Formats: sequence, C-alpha cells, structure tokens
Amino acid sequence: MAVVLFIISLLILVVIPNVSKQRTNAETVNTHALQSELNTQAQLYADEKGVEMNSVQPADLEKAGYLTDKQVKEIDKHHLKVGDQG
Repeated sequence: MAVVLFIISLLILVVIPNVSKQRTNAETVNTHALQSELNTQAQLYADEKGVEMNSVQPADLEKAGYLTDKQVKEIDKHHLKVGDQG
C-alpha cells in the first residue's frame, strides 16, 4: 500500500509542473490569437469606414459589431493595442 501511494505521489510531482507550463503556453497562444483578431477586425473596419487603422479603438469595433463584449474585455485585460504584433 505504501509503495502504491509513493508511486502516485511521484507521478503527481511529475505531472503538476507540466500542467502549469501548458497553461502558461495556452495563455500565450490565446493572447497572440486575440491580437491577430483585433488587428484583422480593425483593418476591416478601417477599410469599410475609410479611416486609418491605428485610429480604430476596440470600443469602435464593439459598437460596429466586429468584436463581442467578451473580446473587448479580454483585450483590455491584456492591454492589447491595434497594430501591435502578436
């Protein structure tokens, strides 16, 4: 019984750091994807409205239906700006 508990504990010690690393990696990929989405939607909005892409704000995109409220909140949370590279 003690051997089984030792093996389980050892496996947990190996798995937990890997899960944490994968979570960090997933957050990075998500942020890059959100930046790409922001830039794409800003370019579409700018082309349609005839304005410079760098003058477009996430709030403008939300009002026009290019982004959802949830996306705008995540953009603000990560301090993303139109035109930044992901």
